Amino acid sequence: MQPGVFFASLLSILGKRYFWISLVFSLVIAAPAQAALILRVAVQEGASAVKVGSSTKAAIRDGNGRNLGELAANSAQSAQFRSGRVAINRWAANQIWIEPTGNGYIWIGDRWYRGRTLLLPQKGGLTAINYVDIEQYLYSVLGAEMSGNWPQEALKAQAVAARSYALHKRLKSETDLYDVDDTQSSQVYKGLQTESSGTYTAVDATAGQVLTYNSQIILAVFHSASGGHTENVEDVWMEPLPYLRAVPDFDQGAPVYQWKENFSRAQISNRISGVGNVISMKPERTTAYGSVLSMKVVGDGGSRVMTGADLRRVLNLRSTRFKVIPQYGGGASARNSGQPPTGFQVAGKGFGHAVGMSQWGAYNLARQGYGYQQILLHYYRGASLARIAVQ
Repeated sequence: MQPGVFFASLLSILGKRYFWISLVFSLVIAAPAQAALILRVAVQEGASAVKVGSSTKAAIRDGNGRNLGELAANSAQSAQFRSGRVAINRWAANQIWIEPTGNGYIWIGDRWYRGRTLLLPQKGGLTAINYVDIEQYLYSVLGAEMSGNWPQEALKAQAVAARSYALHKRLKSETDLYDVDDTQSSQVYKGLQTESSGTYTAVDATAGQVLTYNSQIILAVFHSASGGHTENVEDVWMEPLPYLRAVPDFDQGAPVYQWKENFSRAQISNRISGVGNVISMKPERTTAYGSVLSMKVVGDGGSRVMTGADLRRVLNLRSTRFKVIPQYGGGASARNSGQPPTGFQVAGKGFGHAVGMSQWGAYNLARQGYGYQQILLHYYRGASLARIAVQ
């Protein structure tokens, strides 16, 4: 379906709710001030040592706020896991804060971050948690998840989605220590390294804006590209969510829209255990849009059924939307002779889980003149835009 045709239909359905989207911004989401302002991001976990520093003079405090000493500006120290405690030079405590003065930046591991850092013992090592204002956190996330040079409307859509995702995780956190980590399992976050003028503009233009459904901040997941159509969330991970429904994507022309990977028989057999030398791979269950839910792998030593997610992981594929095509070195004659394939070609589409907003779809829609509100309301069905009230 062409974007123009789709949005003409979308407008007829949304009516005044779409045209008066600015009125929806007046909705206030009740949330604790800390949740609205500060995000706790795990930057390192279980490390034997963490290099820390500050661009300005920084206070070193224990978990009770008692001053232990200070770090000189632009000097690095190694925090150590020692006897179940955190140690920096002669200072040791159950927890240690590094708090830059002024507008200083904090050094953690191998890069600069905004905010301050809490070091604590966990998992037989040190965990470093960056406490950072959520808007400043987003300056980095946008540049890590997209490019700061992308169209502003796509970046604004990403800013609202990423803010919503982070606050949803903050409110639903499974640990008392932090809200999100800095990897793709949450959202990619690389500190100052991925900030740019483009990310500043998009975040500032959408400050405080989130996506809601029934007055609750939604789980605004996103991915790179779906390969033509996104998925219903329950077909990929979990129970149905009314706003994470399958919709047409507009990611055509993206560098990951289509892809191919080739494996020799030996290569694929080494990665898939328990079947010997692989002979065939046939899907047993797929979604309506072609993502593999389960596939039967047959080898000369047995067979097994694998999930699409497991195959994606062991074969290092971009998505679960793929087909496996056997390859025969001798051409049609080898195939007809009943000889096993010499290899397999995996022909796929998209990059990521295909649920929620497609980043390349947002890119294309923004280039065609659609605003970030239109982009978001397409990928998150029935959602509304709201502004967080910070007490």
